[in-house]
Amino acid sequence: MEADLPQTRYKTFREFYPYYLSEHRHPICRRLHFIGSSLIILMVGISAASGDLALLWSLPVIGYGFAWVGHFFFEHNRPATFTYPFYSLLGDWVMFRDMLTGRVRW
Repeated sequence: MEADLPQTRYKTFREFYPYYLSEHRHPICRRLHFIGSSLIILMVGISAASGDLALLWSLPVIGYGFAWVGHFFFEHNRPATFTYPFYSLLGDWVMFRDMLTGRVRW
């Protein structure tokens, strides 16, 4: 597993996102992120429709579970979440959108 994290501190998300994408080169890792994000949307919908807010406790497990499997078993790197939690969360959703629109390959 790589321990090489960038020495620079990113000041904006715009600076961070290219680094984020470089940490998601393996297509299976990107697909696992996409699946996790899709399941989060689904679970939020189910929770809202059923009124069962307790289901929302599963969101971190779903989101991080799929993403971390992608990083540990396919990318062989440390998720950026540990160093850049907010930017990484935003990066997940921007990459999700970019995969939907074809800007990022499946």
